[in-house]
This record gives sequence, C-alpha cells and structure tokens, in this order.
Amino acid sequence: MKGVNFPIQAKIFISYLAIVICLGISLYIVNGQMKNLQAEIDVISNHDMAVHELANQIQKNMLDMETGMRGFMITGDEQYLEPYQISSRSWQDNYNKLYALLEDNPDQQQALEQMRPLILSWIANTGEFVIQNKRENNEAALQQHFSQNTGKNAMDDIRSQISSLVAKEKNLTADRVAKLNQSNENVLYIWYVIAGGVTLISFAMFLFLSSSIVRTIRQVVKTIKDISKSDTGVDLSARIHVQSKDELRDLAEATNDLLSSLEKQSWIQRSLTEISTLYQGITDIGDLSKAVITELAPKLQAASGIVYLRKNAGNETVFVRVADYALAHQNTTDTFRVGEGLVGQCALDRRIFLFDNLPEDYLKVKSGLGEAVPRNLVVAPITVEGRVEAVIEFASFQPFEASHLTLLDLLQDKFGQAILNVLGRMEVERLLSESQVMTEELQTQSEELQTQSEELQMQQEQLRITNEFLEEQNLFAEQRATELKKARDELADYARKLQASSQYKTDFLANMSHELRTPLNSILILSQMLMENHQGEGEETEVEEYSRVIFRAGQDLLRLIDDILDLSKIEAGKIEILTDEVNVSEIPQSMQSMFEPIAAKKQLAFGVEMHPDTPSVLLTDGQRLHQILKNLLSNACKFTEKGNVTLRIEPAHPDRVRELLPQLQEEQVLSFSVIDTGIGIPCDKQEIIFDAFQQVDGTTNRQYGGTGLGLSICREFTRLLGGALSVESEPEKGSTFTLYIPNRTERRVQQQAAEQTAAEEVAAGGSQLLEEIESEKDLVVPIGDSVPLHEQLFQGKQVLLVDDDARNVYALVTALERKGVRVEVAENGKQAVGLLLEDRSYDLVLMDIMMPIMDGYQAMKAIREDLGMTDMPIIALTAKAMKNEREKCMEAGASDYIMKPLNIDQLFSLMRVWLTK
Repeated sequence: MKGVNFPIQAKIFISYLAIVICLGISLYIVNGQMKNLQAEIDVISNHDMAVHELANQIQKNMLDMETGMRGFMITGDEQYLEPYQISSRSWQDNYNKLYALLEDNPDQQQALEQMRPLILSWIANTGEFVIQNKRENNEAALQQHFSQNTGKNAMDDIRSQISSLVAKEKNLTADRVAKLNQSNENVLYIWYVIAGGVTLISFAMFLFLSSSIVRTIRQVVKTIKDISKSDTGVDLSARIHVQSKDELRDLAEATNDLLSSLEKQSWIQRSLTEISTLYQGITDIGDLSKAVITELAPKLQAASGIVYLRKNAGNETVFVRVADYALAHQNTTDTFRVGEGLVGQCALDRRIFLFDNLPEDYLKVKSGLGEAVPRNLVVAPITVEGRVEAVIEFASFQPFEASHLTLLDLLQDKFGQAILNVLGRMEVERLLSESQVMTEELQTQSEELQTQSEELQMQQEQLRITNEFLEEQNLFAEQRATELKKARDELADYARKLQASSQYKTDFLANMSHELRTPLNSILILSQMLMENHQGEGEETEVEEYSRVIFRAGQDLLRLIDDILDLSKIEAGKIEILTDEVNVSEIPQSMQSMFEPIAAKKQLAFGVEMHPDTPSVLLTDGQRLHQILKNLLSNACKFTEKGNVTLRIEPAHPDRVRELLPQLQEEQVLSFSVIDTGIGIPCDKQEIIFDAFQQVDGTTNRQYGGTGLGLSICREFTRLLGGALSVESEPEKGSTFTLYIPNRTERRVQQQAAEQTAAEEVAAGGSQLLEEIESEKDLVVPIGDSVPLHEQLFQGKQVLLVDDDARNVYALVTALERKGVRVEVAENGKQAVGLLLEDRSYDLVLMDIMMPIMDGYQAMKAIREDLGMTDMPIIALTAKAMKNEREKCMEAGASDYIMKPLNIDQLFSLMRVWLTK
C-alpha cells in the first residue's frame, strides 16, 4: 500500500476503534484488579487477627505471672516462678509488636499506652512485692497486701482494658471487611458504566473531529511556531519524518523547526551549566581562567584563545594575559591599556567584536601534522555591573555561529561573578594567613589567651554552602537564571550581615583600646613624673596621691584583663566549677557592704530583700555566684542615675523554672533578682547584650563606658552553674535581671561537669581583641630621661584640657601646672565648645577623642566650623589604635596628633612647636 494517500478521517476512525479495543482490555484488567482488591481484604483480616492474637497473648502473660506468683506464695517452691519469669520477659515484646501493628490507629495506641503503666505497676507493687516478702517470710506484709486487694484490682483493670481493646479491634475488622466488599462492587459498576460511556463518546467524537481535524491541526502548527523559542522536555535531537501529503506534514515541519531552535537553546544552557561547574573549589584566578578557556574553546570550535584580566597599575587600568589555549606565543601581547588594540577597544566599548577573512599572516595554529591560518576572530568583554573585569578572545577556522555568540553574551555575567568570587576567596585566604601569623605571635605571649580566629572559617563555610547550593542548581538547567539570582541575593544578605558583624567588632576594638590605654596613660605619666622627681623635691602627700592614682589605674587594667581571661578560659574549657555549700544568709551583708558606698555616692537607695522561705544553704560554686551578682549589681549602679537598686533573693517560681529550666522542675531553684530604676534596655537590644562585645550603645561617644564583656561572662558562668539568666526592661523605667541557680545534687554536679563547654564566638572575639592590642605594643613609648625644655615658653600659657577620665586629668594638670601652665578642664566636647565660646584667649587645646555626649571628632569640627577658630592649635590625644586614626583626627580639624599612653616629653615637645607658631 506504499504511496496510497490514507485520509485523515480513516485514521481517526481507526484510532477511536483502537480506543474501544483498549477500553475492553482495560475492563478485563480492572476485573483482575478487583480480585486483587479482594485478596487485600484477606490481608487486612490477617493483620487484625495478629492484633487479636497479640492482645490475647499479653492477657495470657499476665495470667501466667499471676498464677506463678500465687503458686510460689502458697508453696514457697521456686519452680512456680518459672512461668512468672518467662511472662515478665515476654510481655514487653508482645506489647511492642502490638504497638507497632496499631500505628495506623492512634486511639488504640493510646489505649495500649494507658495499659502499660498498669502492667508495670502490678509487676512492681504486687508481683515483685509478694515474691520478695515471701522469700523473706514476711507473712504480715503479705497478709496486709492481700487484704487490701491492691493486686486484684490492678489485674481486673488490666483484663478490662485488654477486653475493651480486643472488642474495638473486632469491630474495626468487621467494618473494614464490609467497606472493602462494598468498594469492590462499586468499582466494578463504575468501570462498566465508564466503558459504555467512553464507547458512545468515542463514536460521537469521530463524527465531530472528522469535520474539524484540519482546522485544529493548522491551529496547532501556528501555536508551535509561536513558541519555537520556549524550553520543553522533548528529545531535541529527534526529528519528525512524515511521508503523507496532508496537514500532518505541515505539523511535522513546524515541530522540526521548533526542535531545532530548542536544541540550540539547550546547547547554550548546557554549556553554561558545564562551565559554571568549573568554578567550584577553584581559589586561584589563573586556574579559573585556564579552566574556563579550556572548556569554552572546544564548544565554540575555536582553534586558539586567550584571556586578559583587569588589573590596576597605579592610576592606570590595564588588561593582563592570564591564560591561553593552543597558543604558540608568536607575536602575542601580554598587556593592553583601555582603548589600545582590539582588546582595549573591546573593554572600552563593552561589546563583542566579530571579524572574518583574517589576513594570512595574522596568526598560525600549529599541530604535529602541520599549521593553518584561522580566518575568523571574536573578542568579547566579561562585564559585571557595568564594569569590564576581563576580555576573552578566540580564533577559529570556521565562522562563529549565532549560538556561539549568544553563549559568549550569556557567559559574561556568570564568568564575571566567578572572577569576583575567586578574587574574594583569594583575599580571604590572604587575610586568613595574616590572622594565623598574628595568632602564633599571641600564643607566644600567653598560653592562657590562645584561641583560633573563627571569622574567616565562617566565611569559608558560607562560601562552601553557597558552592553546594550552586551545584544543586546545575541539576535544573531550565531554572538556572532564577536560582542564580536567588543565590546572589543570599550572598548579598550574608555580606550585609558580615559587614554588620565586622562593624560590631570594630566598635568594640576601639572601645577596648580606649579602656586599656586610658588607665595605662595615667600610670605612665605619673610614674614618669615620680621618676623625674629628685630626692627631696616632691612632697610626701603629692607622691602618695600619685601612687594612689597609679594603683587605681592598675586595678582597672587588672579587671579588664581578668574579664578577657575569664572568657578565654571558658572557651578553652579551663574554668573549673567547685561545688560547695554557700551560706545564702551571708550574701545580703556581703553585697550591702560592697555596694552601699557606691550607691550612697550616687545618691541611690540600695537594699537587699530575702524571702522567708529561702534556704540558708545553697550547693553551688560560691565564687562564680558572687562574681555574677557583683557584675549585675555593678551594671545596675552604673546605669542608674536616680532612684534605687534592689537585690531580691527568693525561691524561683515554678512557672519560670518550667519555662527556662524544664530539666530542673523537680529540683530546688533559687532566683536572685537585681532591680534598678535606670535607663532601661530597648526590646531589640535585650538579646544582643548577652553576646560578647555587644552593648546597648557601642559607639565611641557613648555616655557609659565598659567593654561589653560583663554580661557575656555572667551568661557563661550561669550556664556552667546549670542555671539561667533573663532580663525584663523598659526604656527610662528600669531593668530587672533575674539569675536562676539550682541547688545542685551530687548527680547534677557530675552531669554539669561533663557538660562544660566554651562559648567559642565570645572567646574568638576576645582573642582577636588581644591580637589587635598586642599588635600595638610597639606604640608604647619607653620613658627615658627628660629632655631639658624652655621653661619660660610655658609660663602663663592658658591651655584647655578636654578629657572625661579623672586620672588622666589629674596627671596632665599636675604635669602642666609644674611648667607654669594655667589649665582649664572640660569633661566632654560640648563643655569645651561652651568654654571656647565664652573665652577665645586659650593658647592651645588638648582634645581627647572618646568622650560621652560629644566626642573629640565632633568637638574639633565644631571649633573649626561653628566657632571659626581655624588658627587655634588643637592636639588630639587618643587611645584608639585603629589604622587610619591619624587621618581621621587631622580631617576632623586637629593640628597634630599623639597616641596614648602619652610620653610626657613628647607632649611638651609638640606643645612647644605649636605655642611658638
């Protein structure tokens, strides 16, 4: 029948006839399936029989245990205990099997769960009790037990629940069988009806479709041509071959066109995916460029290629060759400036250059068999966010196809992002190497402060997670663009979080540098002045005052170092919890003697309240408990300007214990509440204040000082003691910090000792802080013999000293007044501006940087801009050890700059320079 034109109408008729035949076969298969459904009914019935059998077995186990117990009680013969012992071991297995079979029926499982404690109770309180007393011949206890009918009542309850469970299971079995039988009959009726209906509908469709098939096919052809550029899941390499000369031929040709277009798009997407997978794990920009050009050149059918990467050479941008493909290095250029040659012009224009019919002497590609001249050239920029990061060039014997150019165009953003990512990883590795060197130097200074910097490892982990995320997306080529955008958004969000974390640590480093250098400054100045005093020149009271200030500054330094050491010890797991009896009744007196003078000095009311039910002895680590309470009370006094501070000791409320320490609900827990009427804490800050380096106000001009480590130490000590620490606060109304400490038993002590771990991120931050401080150790100027000064230069000069630290003020005022200088003191920048507004006759200003209300930067800008005092000499005194601190001071308006701890001779030398101008 070859060459016969078979009408479409006949084809449709045959198709529908085949449908009818298939429907008959389907009905036959359905009938077989119905028989299988009946077989499943039998399976379900067997399942229920197993449930019944296990329930009866459990009942038999209980009967055997009861019989064996009674036989032993009557005769005292151990042989009667054999069925008791066998059943006591086997009933649990039967229970577990029955529980597993009932997993599809939660109600029955719950009923079975209620039965378990009854069985265990009977075994413990009746079976084992009777056997034990029988063995001990305790007839009185046995007589009393049986007279109370405790065992009989428990056994009756067990039998009743087993009977109820079996009865419910039998009812469920009957219901299942009935429902399945009914379902079987319904399915058969439905399928018979469907078969008849489909048959009638098929013949009706034949009459309808025979007149409209041509119109429908033409509509399908038009639709396929319209979407010829869309993604589908068909075999793109397949083609439709139609021999008939009818509408189907048009449909086949349109489909083939669609497949050709989709095949090109699929090739492009597959190529992008394969190249994207090359980025994973590469940390060197040369390796990345080599891998990309090696993969891309064969896909473009290119004979050779080269990659130029953007680099900054001073103030000029150049493109440097970093990788090539099949290039003999003949007459090639290693660098191009922007606009120079085709490479530089391509970078300037940011578009793809395509050339054909290249000259014979342009380039030769060699192999073992010979050499030839490529006749086609393409130069493409790799652009990211409007900036050309690289230029890639290929030469080919064959003309480049449109799909090749499309691939190059789509590759720009992905290859550019890969370049930026690899450069970022290289920078991260460089920073990691520097961090490791700094860590090694710190370890040689103090073994107790050893730690490893986790920040760069966290960045690498985030990059690894991102790479894994990108690998997963390679499996879904059709959704590549959308998912890559999502990955970039996640990276941007991570970068913002990383920037915020870096800012927290930068602020903390500045504050800690100030806190350490401020007492160190006063120690060095006063100690130098003591050393410069010749015998008999200094008054005894003056020397005593110098020594007192030096002692207080040394104590402040010691407290700061102790805080950092505590965190480092916690991180290293070297904090040992020594549990002993603590006399709770002594705590109020201890706290009052310590904090009443502080409160009185600030005109605050301080009190301690103890609940009558508070136990007199608490089993915990007394040293850590006192350290936590002192930290909390110190914070309360520091942040409270008026009102009162109260310490309340009482048994913890059960609801709070259930919420914060659910594992300690059965144990005694004490609560220590520190209540103040201070500045309060905003809701969004109440969580971060317990993190290391975090404060409500972490800026350099904050009103209240401190390092932000106190509450972190309290939290970690509380965790080691097995307790909890919570805060309730409202701004401008006050705060309540509540410490919950369990009265530890020996079991809890052993368990808590096994759970002691370090707060890694706190110690990591402390380690980084100490590295920064250690790196600045060479900035401390050694104090030597004084250089003779022109005393008359300082006589009668008027100097404004702006500093909020009383120790520094005392030391500097004493040193300056010895030179005949009249000193006026301002505690912050705002006071200094006010004094200068009233009196502009000052010869020089000594300006501290980190102060409350208005810091040194703001004050110097106000003096220069608002007051117009552009010629007033201002020397900045700063304890901040940041890299660009000098530039910031000079930009804010400082005439000169000196870093704390001060060398007093250097300060006098600077003053002499500016006082003579």
